[in-house]
Amino acid sequence: MTSPVYLLGGARTDFKRNLKKENKTLRDVIVEVARAALETTGLEAADIEAGTVGNFAGGMYTRQLHIGALLLEANEALRGIPTIHTEAACASGSLAVLTAAQWIGAGIYDCVLVVGAEQQKTMSPADGSDVLAAAADYHREKPEYGDFMFPKLFGRIAELYMQRYPALTEHDLARVAVKNYLHAHLNPLAQMRDTDLDFTTASTESQKNWRIAASPLKLYDCSQITDGAAAVILCSERFLDKLGHRCSRTTLPSNPVRLLGWGHSTDCLALEKKDVPHFPQAKRALTRALEKAGVHDPRQELHGIEVHDCFSISEVIAYEIVGLAAPGEGASLLHNGATMLPGVRAQILGADAPPPPFSIPVNAGGGLMADGHPVGATGVRQVLDAYQQLTGQAGPRQIEKASRFLTYNVGGSMTTTVAMVWGT
Repeated sequence: MTSPVYLLGGARTDFKRNLKKENKTLRDVIVEVARAALETTGLEAADIEAGTVGNFAGGMYTRQLHIGALLLEANEALRGIPTIHTEAACASGSLAVLTAAQWIGAGIYDCVLVVGAEQQKTMSPADGSDVLAAAADYHREKPEYGDFMFPKLFGRIAELYMQRYPALTEHDLARVAVKNYLHAHLNPLAQMRDTDLDFTTASTESQKNWRIAASPLKLYDCSQITDGAAAVILCSERFLDKLGHRCSRTTLPSNPVRLLGWGHSTDCLALEKKDVPHFPQAKRALTRALEKAGVHDPRQELHGIEVHDCFSISEVIAYEIVGLAAPGEGASLLHNGATMLPGVRAQILGADAPPPPFSIPVNAGGGLMADGHPVGATGVRQVLDAYQQLTGQAGPRQIEKASRFLTYNVGGSMTTTVAMVWGT
């Protein structure tokens, strides 16, 4: 990728929605966010030269595949553009963004519309869990882990982490959930924005917070089942210059958001073949992204991060993979408040708590656990959050003076990793 790639903005849906109850489908939210992204950025449909759609399991959840074609229904002027559908489990959306960026960086297209979408609330939790299990090594791991395979896979990751680093406790994992639910209170489109979660509730086994079989994880350690979509528009420097000179209703930020670095890696599908809990292949993607962006010390040079907290243990491990903490020390950031927005830090630790050694809010909108996790949309939603933070449009969850932002999206049991650094 040699040419600069810019992020013009985008849109998303309210992740609290239930599309089946609205008598709507995957088609409806793809069209909805595509139109909203054009409206928000002030672009015309004729500006769009290509499109990508991230979706994990539309064929199983909704019986609909060939999803790239649905994008064209947002506007007649889009008919005829090339589109593709990207799939890499929970990293499907970020791969849609990365594919668009690579097209632009290679000089193939100047303006690409990216949508991520998933409709999951179409079947029972047990059947839906079996769909999600397709992101693992299904035919080899299903006999071992049984139903609700992904919570059990990440429960196994938590067990192996605790065996290697006994200092991590279930109470530490509960802190991840409490932090992210409090962050979600500041996000008007978060799925759990109206749900209160205190430390006692999150850390105590109960009817509402039952323990997952053979796992240290409990229900509040898990991300959500969500319907939703998100869209962003990427462009080249040439297109950005054209926007700056033409008369239109397009409003560009004074410091446009640019993709500074990216990394993409894939590990073996089965969990037993991975190096748990260090995940060197995931680390490889993060290292590449940071190096390309010229980031030498993430703790000092990044201002905010969206990580893939599909389960509480995932966020703790992400702290270590990104380089915010040494191996085995990720939970310390939950004790000193380094990954909390200042207001949430005061709520959890008290207004008189000593300041942390550094401050990088992680999942300021609630993350997958509390904002929601419409699988194919998550990676795109993370990039939209990066845009809002970097342009001062994040509202109550705004990170002060943010100019470097990392998005970190994972598919499967830490199988596919996509990391991107954005900045102004």
